[in-house]
Amino acid sequence: MIPFVDLKAQYSGIREEVNAAIQGILDSCQFTLGSEVAAFEDEFAAYCNVQNAVGVNSGTSALHLALLAADIGPGDEVITTPFTFVATVASIYYSGATPVLVDIDPRTFNIDPEKIEAAITEKTKAIMPVHLHGLMSDMDPILAIARKHSLLVIEDAAQAHGAEYKNHRAGQMGDMACFSFYPGKNLGAYGEAGMVVTDNPEYLRKLRMLRDWGAEVKYEHVLKGYNYRMEGIQGAVLRVKLKYIEEWTESRRAAASHYDRFFAGSGLVTPYSSPDYRHVYHVYAIRVSNRELCQKSLQEQNIQNGIHYPIPVHLLPAYSDLGYKSGDFPHAELAANEVLSLPMFPEITREQCQTVAQAVKDSALAGIAKVS
Repeated sequence: MIPFVDLKAQYSGIREEVNAAIQGILDSCQFTLGSEVAAFEDEFAAYCNVQNAVGVNSGTSALHLALLAADIGPGDEVITTPFTFVATVASIYYSGATPVLVDIDPRTFNIDPEKIEAAITEKTKAIMPVHLHGLMSDMDPILAIARKHSLLVIEDAAQAHGAEYKNHRAGQMGDMACFSFYPGKNLGAYGEAGMVVTDNPEYLRKLRMLRDWGAEVKYEHVLKGYNYRMEGIQGAVLRVKLKYIEEWTESRRAAASHYDRFFAGSGLVTPYSSPDYRHVYHVYAIRVSNRELCQKSLQEQNIQNGIHYPIPVHLLPAYSDLGYKSGDFPHAELAANEVLSLPMFPEITREQCQTVAQAVKDSALAGIAKVS
């Protein structure tokens, strides 16, 4: 079998370091926040080329607190994309604000900057671009629009640890950026965890209070806060894994290059690449018009795969109250019908990539998706 991800293989390579880090937490009994979380915050901030980082209990919590730290709430609007994991839009709801969606660029699957300005109203307070699959959004025009209209930019970088746009790292370009350390992410915890990064000291102060019941001093609650603290064990594990993130990223990029070569000339649409971007390939997603047949063929050959994401947010029953309908975001809807995520993890071999690619090509001969 070729797995979609292989967390066991990753663990086997760092077993002794991880076990020692966890034992250190058991010995210190710093189970919530503590010195390991604080050290990881400093190290991850440096990795993102920013001044500050605030560890929380999930990527969703990171998004929620970033919005609250920016004083975004009821009556405000936040612009984002319908082609994302539901947490992006859910976090806007949690803040009390209203999500406003715009379509994607069909090449990158990320928010289309050319469609943002038309969605801005007097209620708009922020733009939340999603760096989907490990590819950063086209940030220059997004930031230009934000400056023109005095809007904040909060990067949803949950899938983009170490990704770059014009030599700027994910997390470095917006007012704040939010990361997930869900186990399957490029930098994954052994449980749930997340992070907000920022250069703004006022946001930093509010984020730290909001994650810990709104208090800087115990029992002195300044803000209406939350129990969003990062666990000590997650901080310790992530410190170990952060040392390997660049090595693992380059292995992912090498695997993507193998896939690209094996798919060359097939007519299949492979992930967008450009010298302006450093794609970190959290997901290697192709487009196939006969996805169901392709998936069935891969499953029969014991090749795991996935779909990121099969239903755009505006067509999910839970978010029907947004008022959008089928056809409102044609590029997002077409992508949702065609994307197919192939096995991608640092330890995947060239031979495994070749096997996967050949299986896909064999099953995709009868219909290839073209970017419209």
